[in-house]
Amino acid sequence: MITLIHAHPYPARSRAVAALLAAVRDLRNVEVRSLYSLYPDFDIDAAAERGAVGRATALVLLHPLYWYTTPALLKHWFDTVLTKGFAYGEGGTALHGKTCLWAVTTGGDMHAFSESGRHQYPFATFTPVVEQTVRYCGMTWAEPFVVHGAHQIADAELADAAAGFRKRVQALEAT
Repeated sequence: MITLIHAHPYPARSRAVAALLAAVRDLRNVEVRSLYSLYPDFDIDAAAERGAVGRATALVLLHPLYWYTTPALLKHWFDTVLTKGFAYGEGGTALHGKTCLWAVTTGGDMHAFSESGRHQYPFATFTPVVEQTVRYCGMTWAEPFVVHGAHQIADAELADAAAGFRKRVQALEAT
């Protein structure tokens, strides 16, 4: 069982995240938790979310990059769900040994995430906060799945990315 946490504040405007989500939604062992649909008031049901991640063998975090990190509701989800005694600390072993795949889309193309690009840093510079959250909870950090240039990516390239994402998620099923 894979729990996919989908966190796009404007899913109706999403092209890239929507394509990635559509590529895996029909997989039998994937439970999609669309945070902005479930919790539009940000009142997260921590017990339900802990149940979903607790029964999973792997976790996928799918969202657009917002100001170099996660959208607000996903950060709130971290704060509310990944608590001491559940995800870390004494007795907090519910996530230990599970694999986490960070699947993220960016508005900027690959060049934008370079020293000479608009953001002046490679994309890897922006991974430590999410990666450390995952590792602190005892999970295994998988190589992130990144789709750059989400606003202008060609349809064929987006279809290839979606197919690649599906393969990555299916590979998690085998672990």
